Amino acid sequence: MFKRRGLFSIATIALASTSLSGCHGPVHAEAVIAGLAAPVGFTVDPDNNQIWYAERFTGEIHRRDLSSGQDTLVWTVSNVLTSGEQGLLGLALHPSYPSSPFLYAYASRQVGGAARNQILKITLSDGTGVSQQAIVNDLDIGSTHNGGRILFGPDGNLFAVIGEHGNPANSQIVDGNANLAGKVLRLTPDGAIPAGNPFAGSFVWTYGIRNSFGFAFDPAQGRLWLTDNGPACNDEVDRIVKGGNQAWGSQATCATPPPAPQNTNQSGPEPRRQPQHVYIDANGITGAAFCSHCGLGLHGRLLVSFVNDGVFHSLTLNDARTSVIDDDVVYDHPGPVLSVETRPGQPIYFSDATAIYKLTLSG
Repeated sequence: MFKRRGLFSIATIALASTSLSGCHGPVHAEAVIAGLAAPVGFTVDPDNNQIWYAERFTGEIHRRDLSSGQDTLVWTVSNVLTSGEQGLLGLALHPSYPSSPFLYAYASRQVGGAARNQILKITLSDGTGVSQQAIVNDLDIGSTHNGGRILFGPDGNLFAVIGEHGNPANSQIVDGNANLAGKVLRLTPDGAIPAGNPFAGSFVWTYGIRNSFGFAFDPAQGRLWLTDNGPACNDEVDRIVKGGNQAWGSQATCATPPPAPQNTNQSGPEPRRQPQHVYIDANGITGAAFCSHCGLGLHGRLLVSFVNDGVFHSLTLNDARTSVIDDDVVYDHPGPVLSVETRPGQPIYFSDATAIYKLTLSG
């Protein structure tokens, strides 16, 4: 997954007419924290003063003061599994932090002799952890396709994505909380099932997901957009809806007919939702973040990244903000891009295997 390849040849399909432009603007990356060990999961506090980051293999969670450079060990998640794509994969702060002093982590762990993906609620005191509680257990963990992105939505609930663990059939099984693989989840900050979830007694918000590493809420509309890795084809940018079937499953193929993207999205009950944007040459799509006064002159656009070549694309949405109408390459990072984070009014931050950066304009 983390092998870099040369800049790829793209074919794109969108539900509306799409153009592909060359490099746009003098965007470059500035390192803000270096010397890290696979900071796959990180988050930024609402005041843009601190970055909280998780190291995938060590289980350590740190926070870095961006003004002073002081680094503090917050908590160590024990018994982290690191085979394949497992590890400490996601972080999120409670939306009312610091008045609600809780940090959330997504980790693959050995628990009571069994492998689990867990969402952990970590209680903080003076900015360091004092205890943790598992509020979600994924019972069908795999060595690959574990997802790990967690983020609070505008409704105050925590959203998470779990991949289908290399078994496409998992994506189409909706059975309470017995099989969470291949799903987007929605839960309260205390780990309960919120009112309004589409499936009774379940965290599941949407299903038919393959191997997602990134999602973001559109600040203009509150809608959830998600990136999903295809097999050897069809990396997706999806607009997620409550109860929707994103249609990955056992019937998927890169062969045609049917044409892309229906060939990888033809499983489960109808309506089978199709992507808003597709990269036929799948290159490992990862993070997603909306530029909301992020300092790049790209206000309102959705930026997506790739692990195999480090490229950032800037996607323009239509006026209704329901589909993609334009795609520009804006930055080519010399390494794999793992995760992307921002908040309205903040820079867009991203991580690679050894550092966390922010995107800025040259000059």
